[in-house]
Amino acid sequence: MERNILVTGAAGFIGANFAEYFVEKHPEYNVIVVDKLTYAGNLENLIKVKDKIKFEQADICDFDKMTEIFDKYDINGVIHFAAESHVDNSIKTPFIFTQTNVLGTHTLLEVAKRKWGEGSPNKFMHISTDEVYGALGEEGYFTENSPIKPSSPYSASKASSDLLVKAYHETFKMNVNITNCSNNYGPYQHNEKLIPHMIKLALNDEKLPVYGTGMNVRDWLYVEDHCEAIDIVFHKGKDGERYNVGGHNEKRNIEIVKLILKHLNKPESLINYVEDRKGHDFRYAIDPTKISTQLGWLPKTKFEDGIIKTIDWYINNPDWLK
Repeated sequence: MERNILVTGAAGFIGANFAEYFVEKHPEYNVIVVDKLTYAGNLENLIKVKDKIKFEQADICDFDKMTEIFDKYDINGVIHFAAESHVDNSIKTPFIFTQTNVLGTHTLLEVAKRKWGEGSPNKFMHISTDEVYGALGEEGYFTENSPIKPSSPYSASKASSDLLVKAYHETFKMNVNITNCSNNYGPYQHNEKLIPHMIKLALNDEKLPVYGTGMNVRDWLYVEDHCEAIDIVFHKGKDGERYNVGGHNEKRNIEIVKLILKHLNKPESLINYVEDRKGHDFRYAIDPTKISTQLGWLPKTKFEDGIIKTIDWYINNPDWLK
């Protein structure tokens, strides 16, 4: 059977990197990309693969359009990236996050169920975040059994979409996997996010705003390593299972900022501490034991190498910082 895979949100950061990775590794697949092309989606992110994919500009919340796309391309697999993802935006405009992340995911699930039928072997893979687990203290790690305790409208909307995916597995026997990843970094990331934002400001000798004391901790995962993990879960993941994908690269936000300044030969006097974000989780850290032991995935990129590659990529591709 011909494999026709729908990849949603692939004009965004992780999705674009995944599209590049996937079409190179799996030329036997037909890859159909759906993206609404909001401010965070950019067709330029797909320029390297534009001749190897089919692209449809559409809203995943549009039930009729999604049905049309499933029928047009005979979709028999979904890898679902499309989401609103910026926490600050979710605090300002939370309804957009509920609409896209919850209703959009539900729409895709229902269209897939109707197209494939209950108990189909076709896979629906949902890409989520470690933020659904809330915050950690100084010690401990998130596992797949950690309680769901979101702190922001963004993480609450992702937790809701995770639960819908799980419900479709339990109720309709849909073949699903959920991955919850730590903070990604690498090429094509929108400059609203920490690393490209700080690179952009530093290059322009502008002040770098750091929330609170900058001591909040994140576990950083190079995007190419994440793409490999998604590929492995899509092909080998056990039906109905959740897999945490982490980089074992914990860094305080202020460490990241200082490292960027150092690599760009900019003074630390550019750092400007600002009022902390509402509901700002202190620490995220993932235990990737399950995906490592069951599926054989481990991150390959050391943070010290990945961050330099990332900074240099933005220096060499300044248009992505505009």
